[in-house]
Amino acid sequence: MEAHIFVSFLAYCLYVTLQRRLHPLAPGLTARSALEKFAAVQMIDVHLPTTDGRELILTRYTQPEADLQLLITRMKLVLPAQPPPKISANTAADTKLRGEDLLV
Repeated sequence: MEAHIFVSFLAYCLYVTLQRRLHPLAPGLTARSALEKFAAVQMIDVHLPTTDGRELILTRYTQPEADLQLLITRMKLVLPAQPPPKISANTAADTKLRGEDLLV
């Protein structure tokens, strides 16, 4: 129970801090709406088969919309770079595991 209260308190502190940082930069923007804008950035895994039977995995983040990019710039934040591609062996077990993950 104490851990729950502690985590709730930390979340509240972060929320208030975000609200105060937003006020001089974008007075009409609430912390909730800013978090909703940040939630629009998604991460996807692109699986591309190669000719030698392996698989190229590209983990990519979507580019932020223009209004979110402006907010990121004004808050002096920097988005992380796109991760490098990975190559994995495409075995039957890997294919089966990915298929089961999609069903969950």
